[in-house]
Amino acid sequence: MALLPELATEIVIPVCAAIGIIFSLIQWVLVSTVKLSPERNAANNNNKNGYNDSLIEEEEGINDYNVVVKCAEIQNAISEGATSFLFTEYQYVGIFMVAFAILIFLFLGSVEGFSTKSQPCTYDNEKTCKPALATAIFSTVSFLLGAVTSIVSGFLGMKIATYANARTTLEARKGVGKAFITAFRSGAVMGFLLASNGLLVLYIAVNLFKLYYGDDWEGLFEAITGYGLGGSSMALFGRVGGGIYTKAADVGADLVGKVERNIPEDDPRNPAVIADNVGDNVGDIAGMGSDLFGSYAESSCAALVVASISSFGINHDFTAMLYPLLISSMGILVCLITTLFATDFFEIKAVKEIEPALKRQLVISTALMTVGIAIVTWTCVPSSFTIFNFGVQKVVKNWQLFLCVAVGLWAGLIIGFVTEYYTSNTYSPVQDVADSCRTGAATNVIFGLALGYKSVIIPIFAIAISIYVSFSFAAMYGIAVAALGMLSTIATGLAIDAYGPISDNAGGIAEMAGMSHRIRERTDALDAAGNTTAAIGKGFAIGSAALVSLALFGAFVSRAGISTVDVLTPKVFIGLIVGAMLPYWFSAMTMKSVGSAALKMVEEVRRQFNTIPGLMEGHAKPDYATCVKISTDASIKEMIPPGALVMLTPLIVGTFFGVETLSGVLAGSLVSGVQIAISASNTGGAWDNAKKYIEAGASEHARTLGPKGSEPHKAAVIGDTIGDPLKDTSGPSLNILIKLMAVESLVFAPFFATHGGLLFKI
Repeated sequence: MALLPELATEIVIPVCAAIGIIFSLIQWVLVSTVKLSPERNAANNNNKNGYNDSLIEEEEGINDYNVVVKCAEIQNAISEGATSFLFTEYQYVGIFMVAFAILIFLFLGSVEGFSTKSQPCTYDNEKTCKPALATAIFSTVSFLLGAVTSIVSGFLGMKIATYANARTTLEARKGVGKAFITAFRSGAVMGFLLASNGLLVLYIAVNLFKLYYGDDWEGLFEAITGYGLGGSSMALFGRVGGGIYTKAADVGADLVGKVERNIPEDDPRNPAVIADNVGDNVGDIAGMGSDLFGSYAESSCAALVVASISSFGINHDFTAMLYPLLISSMGILVCLITTLFATDFFEIKAVKEIEPALKRQLVISTALMTVGIAIVTWTCVPSSFTIFNFGVQKVVKNWQLFLCVAVGLWAGLIIGFVTEYYTSNTYSPVQDVADSCRTGAATNVIFGLALGYKSVIIPIFAIAISIYVSFSFAAMYGIAVAALGMLSTIATGLAIDAYGPISDNAGGIAEMAGMSHRIRERTDALDAAGNTTAAIGKGFAIGSAALVSLALFGAFVSRAGISTVDVLTPKVFIGLIVGAMLPYWFSAMTMKSVGSAALKMVEEVRRQFNTIPGLMEGHAKPDYATCVKISTDASIKEMIPPGALVMLTPLIVGTFFGVETLSGVLAGSLVSGVQIAISASNTGGAWDNAKKYIEAGASEHARTLGPKGSEPHKAAVIGDTIGDPLKDTSGPSLNILIKLMAVESLVFAPFFATHGGLLFKI
């Protein structure tokens, strides 16, 4: 037996989750000490120990009162825009959620013809298990739980980000270190809330379902898979909808503002500027939050399903069974210590220390987590156990399991660093792309695409090695826990990731409030680092998605009762080739949506510049609301077809062509989707930072290409605009496509196994 008794497990997991939630609330309180209301008389009673004075005296002679009021106004506009968009989106998504829940119930209930009698178990015919109807009901409940948790995660993240953006701007007046800490803390609020909520809800669901299922763990954990499906299906709409929203506004604002009118980015005269800043919050923060929550929920579910039919489940060893949740609990504690390194142990004094500080976060969390995994593995897992491996039980030692998790964890770090090398403007790849702007936009595009394709090589090897190692040690369970290892430091990963859009917004607010040039330089430095960390976050999301979907694929194959998937049978091969095509179809839809929405936006922005008198001179205010409305309407309308493609494919294939073809489709989409996702997000990130490299003019080489408005700079802006939908819409949404189809197939596996393949039965 494991060293940690069952009671201890029951206590440790919720306690760790609670610690995470408390920590995020403390960070939130610290962020809110930055006041957004200007106070004229210091005699005011709500003046907390003279906090407000230090903010005000440092701005060189600009009337501070107006600046603070202006910041508060802009922040309010962004917050309102984001909230109203998310509410609109959630109304549509809510309808879908209810409809899909009914579908799950009908499909899974019909497996045994809605009978309430106990059935013989799938894997052990001597025992009786709960009826399929129970699985249908509980799968539906866990689907709704996952969906709601996903939505809440995204929404809270957006709320915190819009709360912190203006505060970061105001702190930038005191220095870059203070601004960094504010932005990073607010990112941490989101990271810890999300990791803790995801863990807590899953833990509570397992315990509640256990009241009904009792000893039938196989049925219990099969029903829990709905949690992952709910999390990811909401993430899909959040990512696609938010991605279309943010990029339509961004492309529209850039093309008219920077290229045609020669006004700076985030200039208040640009009508699309509020929509652009709202977009950062709904796409990069709410979308990213739901996305990583989905990965996290699914890798836990995949591990639990495989474990329930292995010795952990058969011997009813609860502590070992909840090993995935214990790793996540340890992850929260590790990330908590890591976060203190950025906010409390070291202070950032200069601009060049920002990126190293963020990179240190990744290294520290990975190193500490390796120790953490070792502790969890040795205390919670028996020294030798068996894992279900396509019909046979495979003997595994606990040190092998430790290596599986560790290899996933370190593969994540490698993917993060490779991504950083290809997208940060301190290294040669991006500088070469910037250099190619001398000869115009065409060479910039060629170099950028080549960089993206090249950046796929090392991450794929990293994923391949971790798959081989973890599979040869612990079969499909090994892959599931490797994915969990990659996601175990999710709180830090999300904090780094949410930091990007927050500092991007802070820069926008500084520009719109008309603050001095020095402040804009500071926020730009924060933002450039944020761009790279956002790319690192996407790298993590894509890498973990590949492992997660492979683990889910394994669980699906076990559940559907296929012992081998033979590529040479025509049924499977047609599935493979069609599956490999799906990411292209999906990308085509999302890119086209961004393009058509951006077209409307460009026309509207041009119309305002041409018809509103005094807009260019800064006498009249643009009509921001119309642009916000264009973005909202476009993204709500356009997120439905790509969403339907992903959600319906497994259902149609499984029902009409059967489980073999479906397994082909899953394998095909996984293999091609990962490549496109990595190359798209790195190409976009590189173009964006090549433009920033030219604008900042920090090196001799960059100054020969600049300043803003030069021909090379215009070429760079065009590259950046092309890269926008790649890195923020189709790239990040693809990892959801890969995972979602796999988890959906797993949830519907009992139905496909009994009633699937109608066309081949004729």
